[in-house]
Amino acid sequence: MYRNFPSPQQEAQILCAIRRAGEIMTSALEVQDAVSAKPGTRNYVTAYDVKVQKYLFSTLAEIAPEAAFLGEEEDVHVLPEDKPCFVIDPIDGTLNFIRDLHCSCVSVGIVWGGKAVWGAVYNPYTKELFRARKGGGAYLNDQPIHVSELSLEDALLSVGSSPYIRETNWEKTFAIASSLFLRCSDFRRSGSAAYDLCTLACGRTDLFFELILGPWDYCAGAIIIEEAGGSIHQLDGAPLRYDTGCPVFASNAASHDAALRLLQEKL
Repeated sequence: MYRNFPSPQQEAQILCAIRRAGEIMTSALEVQDAVSAKPGTRNYVTAYDVKVQKYLFSTLAEIAPEAAFLGEEEDVHVLPEDKPCFVIDPIDGTLNFIRDLHCSCVSVGIVWGGKAVWGAVYNPYTKELFRARKGGGAYLNDQPIHVSELSLEDALLSVGSSPYIRETNWEKTFAIASSLFLRCSDFRRSGSAAYDLCTLACGRTDLFFELILGPWDYCAGAIIIEEAGGSIHQLDGAPLRYDTGCPVFASNAASHDAALRLLQEKL
């Protein structure tokens, strides 16, 4: 089923569309004048988020008319089970984009039958294109990538702070981060969950957690991590959900069990 979608020709066209979406981001002017607020604390959207999503929806619909779409900048999110569905975050790391921090990505995943089966994440500022297909391995700019083999003591942790719901989650987030920090090498926060998952997939970091993310944040990154040899699931060990948001924990194999035990002690 999923091995035939997208076809090689469709995949090449999809990747071209993702790169073009990145060009829309990098050519943006006066971004701070195009900002509006969404529900949540300091949860922002720009006119470029909407522009990139509209471009991807229209272009990918021409490439793959058999597919459905789920995008962050929609009011209603419905995930069909009987057809492939593109799950899109037009600009993951919107606050970075607003502040010109150059760590924002276009994230496009495909879910079919409740599972991520294809994904690509593109950082147009660094020209890094991560991609993976179920059963086909993971790649960065066409070079195979793999998670690291570092144990917890040497691991580098990425942390997502769930800033939009900080009032209810900040204490638990920092309790978990502190517990892991005391056992690992150090921690980082990039401001883009999609990029954090990809840096783990290529062995630059070794652990990641965030207490709540939307499926568009992790859909593409999840299949990239899995195909790179890593693990990704909810904090309690349950599989990720793609019909709604959920907590996310990801790691390499060597750090997984010890890190997950520490994390779950703080839940």
